[in-house]
Amino acid sequence: MGRRKKTLHDYAAEFSELAVKRQRPERGGGGGGGGGGEAAAESLWCSSCQLPLRVRRDRILEHLASGRHYRNRRLARQRAPLLLSAGPDISLPLQLDAPSLLTQPPLILAAAATTARDPSLLPSAISSATTTDQAPSTSAFTALHMRITPAERSSRSPAVPQARFGAVLGRCGAGGVGLALFGTELGDKAMFQSLVEENGCCLLYVVEDRLHEVERAFSAEFLASTRVLRQQDADIVLNDQRVSGVIVCSPPEEASETVIDALRAGKGVFCERLPSFDRQTAEACFDEANRCGRPLVCGFYKRFDPALQFLCKKVRGCQALGRIHRIATTSSVYPAASLGFLKTSGGIFYNAAVHDIDIVSWLLGESAPDTIFSLGHAFCTDMACLKDADTVAVSMKFPSGAIVTLDISQHCTKSCDQRLEVHGSQGTLRVDNQNPLGITEHGTSVSICTQTQADRYREAHRGLFRHFLRTLKGKEPPAITKEQFLWAVQVAAAAEQSWRNGSAVDLRNEAIDSAVIKTEIM
Repeated sequence: MGRRKKTLHDYAAEFSELAVKRQRPERGGGGGGGGGGEAAAESLWCSSCQLPLRVRRDRILEHLASGRHYRNRRLARQRAPLLLSAGPDISLPLQLDAPSLLTQPPLILAAAATTARDPSLLPSAISSATTTDQAPSTSAFTALHMRITPAERSSRSPAVPQARFGAVLGRCGAGGVGLALFGTELGDKAMFQSLVEENGCCLLYVVEDRLHEVERAFSAEFLASTRVLRQQDADIVLNDQRVSGVIVCSPPEEASETVIDALRAGKGVFCERLPSFDRQTAEACFDEANRCGRPLVCGFYKRFDPALQFLCKKVRGCQALGRIHRIATTSSVYPAASLGFLKTSGGIFYNAAVHDIDIVSWLLGESAPDTIFSLGHAFCTDMACLKDADTVAVSMKFPSGAIVTLDISQHCTKSCDQRLEVHGSQGTLRVDNQNPLGITEHGTSVSICTQTQADRYREAHRGLFRHFLRTLKGKEPPAITKEQFLWAVQVAAAAEQSWRNGSAVDLRNEAIDSAVIKTEIM
């Protein structure tokens, strides 16, 4: 009852592609100059479509998500394209200023794919980049700062064909899956590559405030038909019925809110990182997925590695090794993650150790160890300043008697080092380092073939992503259950607590509060 009614200017401020247009009477008599100003009427207009809109939020969202609006906005953008690299003979130096691209409304971001097909558009584009416009473009990221007037926009003919745009939307319409991506800074390169290469889906939206991160993750050609929004405009994604699934690559302290909002909007969710450091918050995300009847898939990608899947079938399915006595893993990351990445992703225990903890529990078929003890050190001074370790050794004893050791490091000089050994009463199985040459190397000072973490687990990320698509179609349930995820996070919290306290943690008698543990690091 007491809420202020939203004005036209409120809607224009909320939706950057809208503007308030003032229309003066065409014939109002020359004598009443002041009266003519007072008689002017204001209406809400879409800057791209040049059409008036009804002042209702549902109608506004429906229009912004319509194919007609996408087409008109893209035509307006392509009438004055600029080029970063139009071919071998034409190139422009480009210095992107990501904050200004988001904070200044009158910007147009032009696709390199379009200008590469027609370099003759370049001179006219440069000459027109002089004045301001009302609505920003939110797609196609090889771009320059340029501004055109509405008069210039309406005077140019829409000569650029929309074949590719229609083709991409057609992929979603013909049994494909419409997706939206929230955040790109913490996303894995191999996961992004799977998103680009998969034919059964199309990326409709990217929600990210830092445009340079989007450019780093995807090519301009791939983004030509993807709408990029700021975080404040996330409601557009959640209200778009074409979006079936949401991929969340936000930091864990921010991810849970996005996960719950997406689930409540009827979207399936793939959380590439942890949905939260806090056990209760993560549990609430799974409970919300259960209430909404939508899948929540967590990013424990190593379960989908073909070599580890084969090993699990031998260990658990065929009982090829008999009773398991010991498991040893080595995980050295190459290239090393940045300090900013490690800080926001939770450090070595929540970013790296948690994946090996999940794999070991999966192989043994046991939720958690009885006892856990960790040693660690920060060889890098910057890591020490973050109060985190860059090299850790974790020892665990499970109820079955199996003893597990995890050797994890953020330092790897030439290539990633990813190995796993399972010793049982009837033999040993080992997963060695792999490379495209098919050569196994032991103790060489120089790597035969440099391999990054993304290269090593490309197939694993592709398998996990395809699993997510199948869950969206109702073909299978999420492979990682709520209980499995919560135990993996709790064991990682216990490993970190043991390292900090210098003593073993008995999980049989002690409940680990991961929220308190993470407060100590940040």
